[in-house]
Amino acid sequence: MAQAQPIPVAEPEPLLRMRGITRRFAGVIALQDVDFDLRAGEVHAVCGENGAGKSTLMKILSGQLAPDDGSVELRGHPVHFMSCREAERAGIAMIHQELNLVPHLSVAENILLAREPHRLGFIDRRQLRESARRHLDRLKVDIDPAAIVRTLSVAHRQMVEIAKALSLQADVLIMDEPTSSLTEAETARLFEVIADLRRSGVGVAYISHRLDELEKVVDRVTVLRDGRRVATSAWSDTSIDRIVEQMVGRSLTEKFPPATREVTTDVLLRVSGLTRRGAFDDVTFDVRRGEILGFAGLMGAGRTEVARAVFGADPKDAGETRLNGELIRIDLPRDAIRQGIAYLSEDRKAHGVAVHMRVDANITMANMRAISNRFGFIRFPQEEAVAREYIELLGIRTPSARQLVRLLSGGNQQKVVIAKWLFKEARVLFFDEPTRGIDVGARFAIYELLDRLAAKGIGIVVISSDLPEILGIADRIAVFHRGRIAGEVRAATTTQEEVMRLASGFGSQNRAELVQ
Repeated sequence: MAQAQPIPVAEPEPLLRMRGITRRFAGVIALQDVDFDLRAGEVHAVCGENGAGKSTLMKILSGQLAPDDGSVELRGHPVHFMSCREAERAGIAMIHQELNLVPHLSVAENILLAREPHRLGFIDRRQLRESARRHLDRLKVDIDPAAIVRTLSVAHRQMVEIAKALSLQADVLIMDEPTSSLTEAETARLFEVIADLRRSGVGVAYISHRLDELEKVVDRVTVLRDGRRVATSAWSDTSIDRIVEQMVGRSLTEKFPPATREVTTDVLLRVSGLTRRGAFDDVTFDVRRGEILGFAGLMGAGRTEVARAVFGADPKDAGETRLNGELIRIDLPRDAIRQGIAYLSEDRKAHGVAVHMRVDANITMANMRAISNRFGFIRFPQEEAVAREYIELLGIRTPSARQLVRLLSGGNQQKVVIAKWLFKEARVLFFDEPTRGIDVGARFAIYELLDRLAAKGIGIVVISSDLPEILGIADRIAVFHRGRIAGEVRAATTTQEEVMRLASGFGSQNRAELVQ
């Protein structure tokens, strides 16, 4: 008797199907014949280097962009979205990497923007706040619905963006780097919410450069490289090493480049007794020539606040700053810039680049005198030549120096910010979360750049919430706890556990013992 053949199990019909998606910008192909599908109740990751086309693909799906070619089907029916509102009405919502909030409105007004509850023809403010509070409670975050968005930290703004998307009760939810600004606890809560969404049948398209977190939430993964789909695999059939190989076209055996810099005892910058009541107290540190100093600590520990105070962006109540042993006064950012001190914000869209200006203008804006004639007029050929030099030096992926910065990927925007301060010949650079939203291949390039800058004698301070990153690139680490430096450790001889003990307030050693 012949053995019965197993009956093949049919794949579930996709909730969403994209076929042959192609999109060009100024003659440059951003996407070429890309296929992508999403099933109900699954998390499908989209991976790739900066500029690979991930965000462009999701913007087409969410109605922000129209494809030049290709088709989109939702629940088996062809759709053509002309705006985000049309996509939202069809059940597609997007959490943006670059926050898409209205800064002068309240948290509640942002979460329910254009969907406010009304009573007798007027917005029902009480119901508005109560509805917003329910969505925030789902994320277990303590954010006042009445707070103005511009007063919130980047992490809290990210949570508001997530709450806004959840309020739409969409069938398809696009998450573009949703954890890039979140703490570990906030990330864990977001993953719980994603699990709830899966159980309710929501399909989640998930973009993240934090590949190690994907295994906690992802069912399938699609890899894009140079605007083309390289592979789609079940998570159980692939690995992080394989995904990285597919993303960059090569194996990355080392996450951090070997250091070429030579650390000296020559103090370039010394900050003493820096204090702002309610934010940080008696902070003292120095930056030595040839080294990278790391700032580590939990969210709200005061790392960013200290850097901004040194740069003059925020006020201070006490403290002094010396550069090359000379006492300097910094009251405003322009004072710091004049002294050669630069601060690269974690929120590059708001404080790093002018997104509606060209690449060349962004690179030269901090040092206009260098490319202007004696009458103050810009010498445009010289400006373009300077921009081309830094585009080549930093490997900025752009079709030309005249490209608008908003059309670049997040990683390339970050490189434009770095180019701006290099052209200004800054002597000390504070990097706040320098690889936020940047892929593994571009991270390696940023790490190499930081090492080269330190080797040239530029003082480098890196603020990072990523402990492996801070241990991998820094020479010394100042660990913050509740507005004070709890201790300093040498990266080569410490552990993540020791840093976390200090950051949590349980470190028992004093600073002198730690750095020996």
